[in-house]
Amino acid sequence: MSPKRRRVSPARPRPLTHVDDAGRARMVDVGAKPVTARRAVAEGEIRMSRAAFALVKANKVAKGDVLRVAELAGIAAAKRTAELIPLCHPLALDQVTVTAALAARLPGVRVRAEARISAKTGVEMEALTACAVALLTVYDMVKGADRAMTIGKVRLVEKSGGRSGRFARR
Repeated sequence: MSPKRRRVSPARPRPLTHVDDAGRARMVDVGAKPVTARRAVAEGEIRMSRAAFALVKANKVAKGDVLRVAELAGIAAAKRTAELIPLCHPLALDQVTVTAALAARLPGVRVRAEARISAKTGVEMEALTACAVALLTVYDMVKGADRAMTIGKVRLVEKSGGRSGRFARR
């Protein structure tokens, strides 16, 4: 039997879990939840000029190897997500992988980040943070060649584990 896919209907949204009855922000209590294997994958892209793309492709950007530095920045960011997103639980991640790849058709770079953990809460925010920071790192490293770059399409593409089960973007 394949895992359940969960889609949230725009007509019937789920209640917000980070807001108490009085409307105040709160951290969700995960104390009673079971530990399960959890995984999340996020993707995004940055578009740039053809000239900037050529510099990244040739590894001629003055600040260094754009793709490898972006991958390392994404991994470091995933580990610090709880410091950046106020209501996230601090997590001891089992694994984070970030892949930054040239995308000639954009032209630009596509980033894919995956986070894994066995825990009481999910790792969607860690995967999204890794992706976003990797893209911001590309921007920082290449801005000398192209300040008009555009970061976009940062999104959760897949998650598994926990009470809500599996989600896969169509």
